[in-house]
Amino acid sequence: MDSQAQAPIEEQNVENSTVETAVETPAETVEAPAEAVEAPVEEAAAERKQYENKKEVLERVREIAHSDEAPQKEEVDYLKTAFYKFHIAEREARLKEYIDGGGDPEQYQITPDSDEEAFKAEMGIIKEKRQKLFREQEQEKQDNLEKKLAIIEKIKTMITSPEEANKSYKDFKILQEEWKEIKNVPAERANELWRNYQLYVEQFYDLLKLNSEAREYDFKKNLELKTKLCEAAEKLAEETDIISAFHQLQKLHQEYRETGPVARELREEIWTRFKNASTVINKRHQQHFEDLRAKEEENLAKKTALCEKVEAIAAIENKGSSDWERHTKEIIELQTEWKTIGFAPQKMNVKIFERFRAACDDFFGRKAEYFRGLKDTFKENADKKRALIEKAKALQDSTDWKSTSDKLINLQKEWKTIGMVPKKLGDQLWEEFLGACNKFFEARNASGANTRSDERDNLEKKRSIIEQLRTVAQEAGEGLQEKVQQLVEQYQAIGHVPFKEKDKLYDEYHAVLDKLYKDLNISVAKRRLSKFKDNLKQVAERGENALDNERARLMRQYEQLKSEVQTYENNLGFLNASSKKGNSLIDEMNRKVQKLKDEVQLVREKIKAIDAENREK
Repeated sequence: MDSQAQAPIEEQNVENSTVETAVETPAETVEAPAEAVEAPVEEAAAERKQYENKKEVLERVREIAHSDEAPQKEEVDYLKTAFYKFHIAEREARLKEYIDGGGDPEQYQITPDSDEEAFKAEMGIIKEKRQKLFREQEQEKQDNLEKKLAIIEKIKTMITSPEEANKSYKDFKILQEEWKEIKNVPAERANELWRNYQLYVEQFYDLLKLNSEAREYDFKKNLELKTKLCEAAEKLAEETDIISAFHQLQKLHQEYRETGPVARELREEIWTRFKNASTVINKRHQQHFEDLRAKEEENLAKKTALCEKVEAIAAIENKGSSDWERHTKEIIELQTEWKTIGFAPQKMNVKIFERFRAACDDFFGRKAEYFRGLKDTFKENADKKRALIEKAKALQDSTDWKSTSDKLINLQKEWKTIGMVPKKLGDQLWEEFLGACNKFFEARNASGANTRSDERDNLEKKRSIIEQLRTVAQEAGEGLQEKVQQLVEQYQAIGHVPFKEKDKLYDEYHAVLDKLYKDLNISVAKRRLSKFKDNLKQVAERGENALDNERARLMRQYEQLKSEVQTYENNLGFLNASSKKGNSLIDEMNRKVQKLKDEVQLVREKIKAIDAENREK
């Protein structure tokens, strides 16, 4: 009896200690990480299946809506984000195609999307399922609460006396098993319910009179269970799926807290082992989401940099179609790069995308407006060239050689004054116009049998002028340019030469003339630069800002000359001559371009001279 009388006191100490170490401490470990699971919804979604198009997303939504599967909030949110990502991308692609085709953005109408309507309908079904499931879960929690309250009441009836506790031990163990089987209860009642349960369990053990053998067997059994839980927790460190490992750990904690006490001398040791294994998983879980957040911040920085690049390109003034096309290519490359970057932080993800899209829309909107205006100009120029073609065709069969020649030459001059048209159309119109002119001139040349002697005389005269040009090329001094111009005018005033000689003479004449112009431009440029440098001192003496003002004037001239060179080169891109007569226009423009480039170089050297003068001051 004495030994039995001492048993309840020892048992009471054991159980009180168990509550403090094996129950309350694990409860904190289980509840603390809950926020880490619920907070990063977007990160968990990012690890889900990657869908290729909105059809795949819609199929998955239908599967959830019409099956017994319980809809998970995280997956539903992810499916909604994925669907509208594809939906918006398709809509923007259609708008871009419309604008690139010359459509007016203000007149663009968004067409209804049957996929979107189907998606909304299925999401409505899912919403109803989730609401129904929520109500069922809440009711289940309430039912579980009532069941656990009933268990507590039953335990309370067992702790009226030590004798009653001994008699009710088997029933008590059954109630403990029932308690374990009952899961979720309302969150706001969970802690209070657990404390009450533990309170009456402690009181039951206080009254329980177990013999030493039974008590030791109970401790041993609980030690085996908790050891297995420790091993399972330690095994989770090898789990590659961090999220899964964390959720498994929560279940292990629930089992641990519902397992009875072990011998006093082993309690701290077994709890420390379980806690250490839990710490490893919790730290991996926390680090996982810290890494995800860091990656999102990195993605935000990358996307911000792309926004700045697009905005900078959109702010550049485009002077011609080549500028627009070059900048379009750059923006498309940035859009492609954007697609390779993952999510930004949830609060900024939509904002940064709207900023990027706004810059792109601004650029492509202004591009569409520019090309609409250019299209009108092209049409006007094409109509003018067609009118000249009709005039040339009306003259192509004429035998009034002198008068018609003059008229066709005037038409060719007028052709040069007309602006650009699209290259393919420009080539077609030029071929048609040139064909009409060639038909007349070839007929005229064929009928000129009686003018052979005159053409021979003209040939000799032109060769003589070519020789004079070669001689002039060896000279130097003032008036050289005027001499060249006089000889060119004389050459052009001479009539036709024999048809078989004209190509050879043409090449010979332009070879001499091109070299002469090149040397002449270089020589004149050197003299002009030398004279400019000599006058710099006098310019500097006019005032403190005289050199700066002169440099600013030269910079404006430099930019204007570059623009003229660009205009001529663009015009050359629309010309395609197939005969020497056609080549004459191209050669003349090439000479003008070269002369402008020489002038650009001269202005650049003048600017360098001013900069050198400023450094010496």
